[in-house]
Amino acid sequence: MFIKQLEQRQIKANSLLCVGLDPQAAKINTLQLSLIDWLCAIVDATAEHACAFKPQIAHFSALAAEQQLTDIITYIHQNHPGIPVILDSKRGDIGSTAERYAEEAFVRYQADALTVNPYLGGDTLTPYSQYTDKGVVILCKTSNQQSGQLQDLVLQSGQPLYLRVAQLAAEQWNNNNNVMLVVGATYPQQLQAIREQVGDMPLLIPGIGAQGGDLAATLKAGLLKNGLGLIISASRSIIYAGGDMDFAKQAGLAAKQLKTEINQIRVQI
Repeated sequence: MFIKQLEQRQIKANSLLCVGLDPQAAKINTLQLSLIDWLCAIVDATAEHACAFKPQIAHFSALAAEQQLTDIITYIHQNHPGIPVILDSKRGDIGSTAERYAEEAFVRYQADALTVNPYLGGDTLTPYSQYTDKGVVILCKTSNQQSGQLQDLVLQSGQPLYLRVAQLAAEQWNNNNNVMLVVGATYPQQLQAIREQVGDMPLLIPGIGAQGGDLAATLKAGLLKNGLGLIISASRSIIYAGGDMDFAKQAGLAAKQLKTEINQIRVQI
């Protein structure tokens, strides 16, 4: 089961850090490396500090690099067993199309979890959650500046929309105990409200690093008493920490530094 695998990895590595894999051709081509060689080097350099990896599908498909996406997920599973892979694709559709998106993520790419968009309603999530050994990571309160244009709208119940999503995720959508939520580090007050709504449900936290999220406020708002419950995701600030041939070493150092910062705050909460 994905959530159990994730928690086991977090305990073993003493890490809440998820390393995002967002390849950009302009940055990689200057190194005169193939994409897969670059990906493997980044993974190897950061794996000891990571509780998960999160490849972003658009960064691969824009480069016609679907095979490299398959290859790096296989590489992680074979060379760093126990570290789950979250495929970040934010899929959202109905019926047979949602079934194909689930098949794409969990059968074709063999991802351990997938980010999904709940905007079409709960029945669109069933094709993903029925893969009971996989994780379904639902967008709730995203980290971008204008997320509030929709997500903060107040419903007749008095709830903001993002909190209604959290309630539905906890009370109706999590029948197989494999659901998580995406909550941006850029909104720690909303994160606290979501944590109160969903109990011990794990939360994937983007927005640390390049987006400027407040790490201490995030951990204080969302961390569980056992020191778990959050996956702190960082991509560009780690994988592009160095631009020369020591890029992998610099990525490893950046991952270690962020993991250390997270853990220093964790012990104080």
